[in-house]
This record gives sequence, structure tokens and C-alpha cells, in this order.
Amino acid sequence: MSALVRSPSARNNSFMDFFRYRDRTLHCEDVPIALLAERYGTPLYVYSQATLLHHLQQIQSAFAAVEPIICYSIKTNANLHIARLMAKHGAGFDVTSGGELYRALQAGGTGPNIVFAGVGKTDAELNYGLETGVFLFNVESEGELLALGEVARRLGKIAPVALRVNPDLPPKTHHKTDTSVKGVKFGLDIDTVLEFAGKVVDHPAVRIVGLHMHLGSPILSVEPYRQGVEKGLALIEKLRAQGHKIAYLNMGGGWGIHYRKQEALPASAFAQVIVPGVKKANCKLVLEPGRFIVGNAGLLVSRVIYVKDSGGKHFVIQDAAMNDLIRPTLYDSFHRIWPVAPAAGFAAPPEDYEADIAGAVRCDVVGPVCESGDYLAKERRLPPLERGDLLATFSAGAYGMAMASNYNSRLRAAEVMVDGSQHRLIRRRETYEDLVRPEVEV
Repeated sequence: MSALVRSPSARNNSFMDFFRYRDRTLHCEDVPIALLAERYGTPLYVYSQATLLHHLQQIQSAFAAVEPIICYSIKTNANLHIARLMAKHGAGFDVTSGGELYRALQAGGTGPNIVFAGVGKTDAELNYGLETGVFLFNVESEGELLALGEVARRLGKIAPVALRVNPDLPPKTHHKTDTSVKGVKFGLDIDTVLEFAGKVVDHPAVRIVGLHMHLGSPILSVEPYRQGVEKGLALIEKLRAQGHKIAYLNMGGGWGIHYRKQEALPASAFAQVIVPGVKKANCKLVLEPGRFIVGNAGLLVSRVIYVKDSGGKHFVIQDAAMNDLIRPTLYDSFHRIWPVAPAAGFAAPPEDYEADIAGAVRCDVVGPVCESGDYLAKERRLPPLERGDLLATFSAGAYGMAMASNYNSRLRAAEVMVDGSQHRLIRRRETYEDLVRPEVEV
């Protein structure tokens, strides 16, 4: 059966998707995680192809009535093999830098299905986008639009633009990832955007053809999208009255996923509030999902190095660190963590991590990096763990490997894709030689 039409069983239609425990051992699809750790080492990112395609298909089905342009957000996970899978199954790309544009093209993307976002595009990046014929530039400032116009004029091209507007909505998520409140760097101020847009109706090298709103991430309610669409409809009407031929409404991405339990909404819930507005606006819908597709499709596998008690706390020291997954340190984010093969008396991860778990040990799960902020979880109740045990950190497919670094000169992890009973390396583990190669090959 094609992975695209597979769906999790009723019991597993949760945050775990195609990751499930069988005989008290975690599997990715049909492959034991322990086998992957033995074959490829740890720390290790493991992705489920069935989960990736399941979530992409949810979006395609939910928004089918308006035939959206779905642009996978490469910043969430830039691996070429994942990007190629997205392209193969009908997705375009949302890119935020020249490097991401290069990746999108390498993955099989073409200019007409690429949206170029980002608040600080350089002239070189604007030039690259124009030469490759990107579908839309999401413009976030007057200075950017003028620079884009000048680069386009030199190339003898007309740049297609969607104005990114900050709709000034109430706070919705962590302050570091909330992009549509006043005082953030993103977008044009909704109170002054019309004054700016009125000045460029007859610009010779740019055409304003779209309106873009990205509201932040992860968002667990449809209300911000309802409010954003309402403000967008009013603004589109006024932009058209100025003479701009608005044909596209880009509602970004930002939909939440299952981090703690089944807290995330399905794509259909967002479609219910977005689709009617798109039809009313008589626009083509553009979406930029990333986390929703890849977040729950990946986990980080690590191996316990030591356990120790100190200062009244129990520490589990394992070989994944903040350089592998920085979200807990950077955003105070919560990721489910559970042994790959839990001790006797324990089964799959509980739905409620706050509840007392008989026999569980309260511990901090930390890494080897020389920082007090290097942790994956604090005060977490886990089954007893010993040196050599494997741990799985769930919902790590988005902003995990994408934000990984070589801090402490640590090697970045390998990445593996699982498809049914098959598995393959999609990024090799770095070597010590890789660490210094750019410095010695000059």
C-alpha cells in the first residue's frame, strides 16, 4: 500500500503517529529503534516517511476545495531527502535565505512553486530569487521593496510581491515565536501599510499581487486565523481600491503539533476558518506548513552515558545535547521522553506526564555540553534508567536537526528515514575531519 494513503491505527492516531511500542519496544513503522541505534549510532534522528506523507495529505485534503499552493517550510527541517519527498508528493517550498533557495532547487523545486520569505534578504539573495524566477517575494519593509525594485530593474524583470503584514493580534504562543504582535521585527505595520502601498501602485519593477500573514508558531487555536482572515479581507479590498491586483492570500503556517498530549488541532479545523475567507476574497490560497508536517514525524534517539545523584537531584546524562536539540533550552519547550525499551512494569509513554507514575524516578535529562542550560527535560518522571539504555525524545522532527550546531566541537547527528520495513541513511554522522575542513581547506 502506498505510504501516502496509510494512516495510523485508531489506537496510535495521536502524537506518536507511526512510532509505536510493540512488545514494550519502540518501533518506527516496522523497524525497531534499537536496531537503528545499533546500526547508525547515537545521537540519531529517525524520521517516519509514512508520518510525513500522512500529515501532508491531511493538509491537501482539508484545503482541497480551494486547491491551495502548499509550500513546505524548509527552515523546519532542511534535509534534502525530506524536501524531495515533499516535492514528489505535490508540495512547493517556502524559503527564508539564499541557502534555503538553493536547497529547494536541489530538491526538485522550481521558481514557480517557491515563495521567498525573510525579513532581511540581501541584494545577492534578491538577485538569486529573481534569476530563478521565484513565484512570490514576501516583502516585509519599504526598504526591502525598494531594494527589490532596483535589483529587478537592473535585471530587466518585474518582481511579484506579497506584502507581509503584521495584523497586531493578541499574544498566541511563546514570545520568541509570536510574529504578529506589535514590536516584533516581522512584517509591515497594519496601521501604515496602506500609506506605503499607495506610493508604489505604479512602480515599474514590482507588482504587488498578494497579501501575506504569518501569525507565529505553534498555534493551538483557530481564533488567530479567524481574526487574521477578517483583517486580511478588509485590507485586500483597500489594496485593490488603490489599484493593486491582489490575487494571492498567504496565511503562512504555524499550526501546532502534539508535544505534550493530543493538544493539536487537525488541518481541517484551520481550513474551516481559512477557506471561506479565501473564497470571499476571490484569491488563490498559499500555505507555508512545516512543523505540522515534519514535527511529529521525527524523534531523537540517545543513549544513557551515566546516571548520578547530586544536590538532591537525579541526573540522567545521555549523549544528545543542546547542540542536537536546542528547543528546550531556547524556548523552554516540552518534548515527551521515554525509554526505547522501558523497564519491566512500564509500557508506552503516558498521556499525562504530570500524573504520578508508579515506580518512576524524577530526574533531569541532560547532555554532555559544558553548559548548565544543556538539558532535554527537567523534573521529568521516567522509568529507572541505567548506563547504555536508549531514550527517545519525541516530536523532534521540526527545528531539531535544522537548528543543530557543532558547539563544544560536537559532531552533528546522523539522520535516517524509515519506510515500512526499510531504512536508509539520509545524512551521515559528521567526523572530526568535518569539523575543521572549512578552516584548513583555504
